[in-house]
Amino acid sequence: MFASLLLMAGCSKAVEKKEDIRPVRAMQLVPDGVNVAAEFSGEVRPRIESRLSFRVGGKIISRKVDVGAHVKRGQILMQLDPQDLQLLQSQANAGVKAAESNRDLAKAEYQRYRELHEKNFVSLAVLDAKNSTYKAAQASMDQAFAAYKEQTNQAGYTSLVADVDGVVTSIDAEIGQVVSSGTAVVRVAELGEKEVVIGIPEDKVEALRRIADVRVRLWAKPQVSIPGKIREISPIADSATRTYLTKIAMPSAPAEVKLGMTAYVQFTSKTPSASIKVPLTALFQEKGVSSVWIIENGVVRLVPVTIGNPSGNEFFLTSGVVPGQTVVTAGVNQLKPGQKVRLLEEDSDQKKNSSEGMSQPSKLSIHGITPIDATSSAPSAGIAK
Repeated sequence: MFASLLLMAGCSKAVEKKEDIRPVRAMQLVPDGVNVAAEFSGEVRPRIESRLSFRVGGKIISRKVDVGAHVKRGQILMQLDPQDLQLLQSQANAGVKAAESNRDLAKAEYQRYRELHEKNFVSLAVLDAKNSTYKAAQASMDQAFAAYKEQTNQAGYTSLVADVDGVVTSIDAEIGQVVSSGTAVVRVAELGEKEVVIGIPEDKVEALRRIADVRVRLWAKPQVSIPGKIREISPIADSATRTYLTKIAMPSAPAEVKLGMTAYVQFTSKTPSASIKVPLTALFQEKGVSSVWIIENGVVRLVPVTIGNPSGNEFFLTSGVVPGQTVVTAGVNQLKPGQKVRLLEEDSDQKKNSSEGMSQPSKLSIHGITPIDATSSAPSAGIAK
């Protein structure tokens, strides 16, 4: 009977309602005096990239390099069929020999007529005619020799050589193709200063032109920040994107910066007064109003804020909060005004402490006998006398 009453009393006991405490991540607001005015993505390119071409036309018979190959100054890149130019060179050489023979004949004849004139056998007019013939032959000789030198140079132009130390970035012609003089066939980038090419909208050109603090970050290595400088802004907008091509020089670019890498260029400036920056995950949007959750005494309250310029994945807050306040940065969509929260950092500390307590050595029982501390008194009951 007594046991039944105890059972009924236990069944009628009310279950305690567990208080809902939401775990969140938070950060303390600190003032920041740096404002990121703009950020643009671009591509790493060489400052100087030459589009090499043959100075004569012809058929390509040899290609000595591939894309990505490092070349030295004077190294042969491509060759044309030299047969036609060699024939022209031989023709010009024959013209030089013919002109030389005519010159020598006119010179000898002039010498003879001069001797005859000294003996009064010929008149001065005849001597002047022979002198004029000799000078014309000498001019023809000079003309033929100049043509021979030109054809010699033309024959040498059948080999396309690198004029600087660099790397091949593009091959625009292949073996068997007939190209005309001046057609770009190989692109070679100098192994010197690199730069990032970006496009700036027309409404930001003048504002960004005055900013001196320019930083470059690589998409492959975002932790590396490289100082940059505006080297050139195109005076004409691109017809397709309607942006102004801008080149950002990197005088101290490290060796890991490779051509073609994706890079981000940040234009930063000091603000007149310190601003507050929060991550994008801290913003709570409701009915077109941006707000943040402020933690006070373990309870959250919603505070409307005004958003300023973005800075990567963060935003500047121009009003609504003050430095020193604690703002929720994760889990903002699961909260409601007046709700109690706990920081995930505190949970991790509690778990760490509990694990350290479990790692302390405990008393072991040997053969079912539990040792007794020396300070405790032995029980008198149950001991046989």
